[in-house]
Amino acid sequence: MAKPLVAVVGRPNVGKSTFFNKVVGKKISIVENFPGVTRDRLYADAEWCGHYFTLVDTGGLELKSTDEMWMHIQKQAEIAIETADVIILFTDVKTGLNSGDEDVAMKLRKSGKPIVLAVNKLDNYDPEKLYDFYNLGLGEPFGISAEHGTGIGDLLDEVVSHFNDTGEKNDDEYIKLAVVGKPNAGKSSLCNKLLGFDRTIVSDIAGTTRDAIDTPFKYKDKDYMLIDTAGIRKKKSVEEDLEYYSVLRALGAIRRADVCLIVIDAEQGITEQDVKICGYVHEQGKPSVIVMNKWDLIEKDTNTVNKFNADLSEALKFMDYFKSVYISAKTGQRTDKVLDIAETVFNNSRRRVSTGQLNDLILDCVRISEPPSYNGRRLKIMYVTENDVNPPSFIFFVNDTGLMHFSYRRYLENCLRRAYDFSGTPIKLSVRANDSDE
Repeated sequence: MAKPLVAVVGRPNVGKSTFFNKVVGKKISIVENFPGVTRDRLYADAEWCGHYFTLVDTGGLELKSTDEMWMHIQKQAEIAIETADVIILFTDVKTGLNSGDEDVAMKLRKSGKPIVLAVNKLDNYDPEKLYDFYNLGLGEPFGISAEHGTGIGDLLDEVVSHFNDTGEKNDDEYIKLAVVGKPNAGKSSLCNKLLGFDRTIVSDIAGTTRDAIDTPFKYKDKDYMLIDTAGIRKKKSVEEDLEYYSVLRALGAIRRADVCLIVIDAEQGITEQDVKICGYVHEQGKPSVIVMNKWDLIEKDTNTVNKFNADLSEALKFMDYFKSVYISAKTGQRTDKVLDIAETVFNNSRRRVSTGQLNDLILDCVRISEPPSYNGRRLKIMYVTENDVNPPSFIFFVNDTGLMHFSYRRYLENCLRRAYDFSGTPIKLSVRANDSDE
């Protein structure tokens, strides 16, 4: 059984994101004091009294608005409602019951899902302030203060009472894929194509996706978690605080991912900002796939792919292990290859090599190219072992760490890569003195 899904819905600015953060125990959702901040659905796992579930934060519902972005938000909230097992309708005691709440309540009743009514911002409990909310016809209203945490326990007791099962899948059982890149490179379109439905807001307006959002799915009987993130802009382009926190969240998504899908606009080619994003992924030791998107818009001849690969190799000299795929998220061209390559680099990042095989290989490498010497003293490699994976990490025990020149370290890395398939993943080499644990 998958974890039950609990969707938090309501009008804008009633405190949904504050509640979301309080329940999951960390600042996942963006919280600001103006409406329209949470644009996409935001997922996080939560637990209450032994019941495990996934909480979904949604953008505020303005059902009668004709504004394009509000209509996008409404569509996303509707998807959350359709997929939810339990719905929490958020209202605001300070603004009181209004027609917007009634519109949302009417929409939710049609879903046939269990609905729990939360009346937020009740800092000082007064049951008389809740009476009007019975008019929504959703049963007992639960007065809470998301900011101060009061009343949340009773609300969650009611929520979990509607669960049929507590669920059992652990987040570690998923292969987590972070989709990262510059704004408007086609990340959300790629997510939608991989998932087969409109998971995130897709728009030609750069910066539409502000939150990092997670979606579990299956592919070839394997469990994946797709993390769509806000586009990473240059620092000088990040003007509003909201955008700044979105970028931090995107970088956080890279850190918690198993594989990063780095989406690059093929029309623009690889830019300085793309290289910086690749550099951050590399520094975090994450396996990655370079996804050249919008390939359908490129005029091609027999040498086009080779030219693009040459440009990538020149720009990404620091991660020459990269794997690339040329796709069109819009048309679906070769998007099926993305997950296959992602699985390959994921497996490569967890490749283990026995100590015996490693030492036989390094012995041969040393015979082919003698280690460097300094002041008459030559580097001697006593033995080598793989001490970790994700990324694969190797410790070389030597007579003197100061004798390991960076060029010879590079030579040893190339030997390892030629012998074993570590494509798509960085590998780490560290050097220790044989008689020291430093």
